[in-house]
Amino acid sequence: MNPRYFEDYTVGEVVHAAGFTLTEAEIIHFALTYDPQPFHMDVNKAKDSIYGGLIASGWHGALIGFRMLLNAGLLGEGSLGSPGVDAVRWLKPVRPGDTLYAHAKVVEKRPSQSKPDRGVVHIDWWIDNQSGETVTTMKSVQLVRRRGP
Repeated sequence: MNPRYFEDYTVGEVVHAAGFTLTEAEIIHFALTYDPQPFHMDVNKAKDSIYGGLIASGWHGALIGFRMLLNAGLLGEGSLGSPGVDAVRWLKPVRPGDTLYAHAKVVEKRPSQSKPDRGVVHIDWWIDNQSGETVTTMKSVQLVRRRGP
């Protein structure tokens, strides 16, 4: 991980990640392991679903986006985790062969009032497909270590 700490975040900063293309096999494997719904794991049943074909789990797409943004340097060794994400939305289905591009914008940051060794960073996330359509959005709060005095 990069040596990123609270002081390194700037409100308005946007991080863009390189693309990742999902295969049918990856979609089915994730679904069989974590989200075993027919439209995620069974090509034939998915054809008869409201989606008209196999789609990735929304959780799968969100986790791929998270990993891509980690690789792009959004979080670093100062990360202390997150108390959660809000407003997760899956706006469009992700299908085999789709390429996802993750983005994140720092929308707020403040030092912790109760723990001076850390700060709180609010981040808006979105994932686009190869056509530029946004497929996933969410908001997160990251706890991030501050550098020593």
